[in-house]
Amino acid sequence: MDRLKSLFLVQLFIIYTRYLIGGAFVFACIIKIKGMRFTTYSQEDAPLGSAMHFFEVLYQTGLYWQFIGWAQLLAGFFLMTQRFAKLGAVLNLPIILNVFVITISMEFGGTPVITGLMLAANLLLILWHWGELRSLVNLPYQPASPDQEENKPLWAITGLLLFGFTAGYRILNDFYNPFLWFGVCFLIGLAAFLIRLVQRHRSKTRH
Repeated sequence: MDRLKSLFLVQLFIIYTRYLIGGAFVFACIIKIKGMRFTTYSQEDAPLGSAMHFFEVLYQTGLYWQFIGWAQLLAGFFLMTQRFAKLGAVLNLPIILNVFVITISMEFGGTPVITGLMLAANLLLILWHWGELRSLVNLPYQPASPDQEENKPLWAITGLLLFGFTAGYRILNDFYNPFLWFGVCFLIGLAAFLIRLVQRHRSKTRH
């Protein structure tokens, strides 16, 4: 694991995995915080035990529906900041585990594949930070190297940009275009990647 952690591309994979998971949760949580349904119309007449009826019941709880949204927002924000990513991974684990169990308990089509991959990705983040998180189960603390790529200011700034755009776009738009959202996020992430490549190239040429 220590050797993997020293590889630039592997570190980038972890950074962008955090952006992806965190961004997805921020994108999905705003509608809950705003007190709105996932669907355009009421699903009160949906069959008992169906996914739509389940979400209608959650929506009707009011405060609990918004509480779920705030929890997702907080976990997503921590993940995207990079600086607080360990806390984000810990907070997000019970949330995504709960979502995964829900999707395999009802008829959600191919959704369990997506939630299963998100759960696996979150477990990967826990494993990545295990040296530091193991103290939670009374095992010796193993600090990470201070030279980790995630500690570069560029990634924290990129995370804040992605968070700000995602949250702002969902707050201002009850009806959204997921392709537009993903496209802008992709361009922000690509710009950060190219900037970092230029920085590394300049650093190598100076040495």
